Amino acid sequence: MFIKKEESSLLEKQIENLNEALQKSKIQELYELLGNKKEMIKRNLISGIFRGIGVGIGVTVITAILIFIMQRIVTLNIPVIGEYISDIVEIVEKSR
Repeated sequence: MFIKKEESSLLEKQIENLNEALQKSKIQELYELLGNKKEMIKRNLISGIFRGIGVGIGVTVITAILIFIMQRIVTLNIPVIGEYISDIVEIVEKSR
């Protein structure tokens, strides 16, 4: 079975495009990473540590903002909500 010259050049262009796409996507680096277990463990450990730090900082900031908002609501003296929130704020301040 013979391939025409036009089909051959089209096939070569497609192969070159595929090769360029694979080089841009850095699949070879991913393949090397998967083959190196020490490197994969190191990267996962470091990313886990930074995720944990990020979660800790995020929870701290959100909690501080919520406590600040609750303290402002208590100062408004809203009958039912104010008592409930003042109890929560007292519990949080005692735990400090």
